[in-house]
Amino acid sequence: MNLDLTGKTALVTGGTRGIGRAIVEALANAGAKVAFTYRSSTEEAETLLADLTKRGVEALAHQGDAADTDAANEAVKLVMDTWGRVDILVNNAGITRDGLMLRMGDDDWNAVINTNLKSVFNFCKAVYRPMMKQRGGAIVNLSSVVGVTGNPGQTNYAASKAGIIGFSKSLAKELGGRGVTVNVVAPGYVATDMTASLSEAAQNAMLGAVPLGRPATPADVAGAVIFLASGAATYITGHVLHVDGGLAM
Repeated sequence: MNLDLTGKTALVTGGTRGIGRAIVEALANAGAKVAFTYRSSTEEAETLLADLTKRGVEALAHQGDAADTDAANEAVKLVMDTWGRVDILVNNAGITRDGLMLRMGDDDWNAVINTNLKSVFNFCKAVYRPMMKQRGGAIVNLSSVVGVTGNPGQTNYAASKAGIIGFSKSLAKELGGRGVTVNVVAPGYVATDMTASLSEAAQNAMLGAVPLGRPATPADVAGAVIFLASGAATYITGHVLHVDGGLAM
């Protein structure tokens, strides 16, 4: 199985913490040159960039809001100007603003839809022509088990993550003729800072629904991304890979 990404260039949105950071590190470990974006985690970004550079990894960091079209275009331009091509795009940037829909304001809805879904549109559109010209590339978009099953108090988040699935299947049909794959990774309960903030009761309830009996680690999710971005998955497109321990069965 060819999981070697030596010589490939990759761009990851939201790459400084949790799942995003694990994906950046996994891409680097597989031999790729890695660029990542971040919005406000400047200290974490500087530390990650320094760590990668110290290991001899060619790496770039770009600050900007993934929901902003210009910021997405600037990030892709940075990669193209520096390395001449973009082989792998991983759309990972995401937020939650949970609450019952009855009490959900426009700001909570718009922030989640823009950060989680519009950002995917922004970055995919920015790499569309470069990947078509290359006649090859791999796009991996991060959705969630919630985008498949739904979850009370997360109508905005579920809508954004379900939208990513439909978007990715449509884009896979547009770009397939040029050798570009578009796939989705849908994590379940992952042990991150975000889930650590949940109450113990909420964490136990989620864990009790997972057949494998444990939460995923960020590295579990990163492994699925590496597979879909690698030469081992060149005949897979439009697929949703669940990394949820069986939660969505």
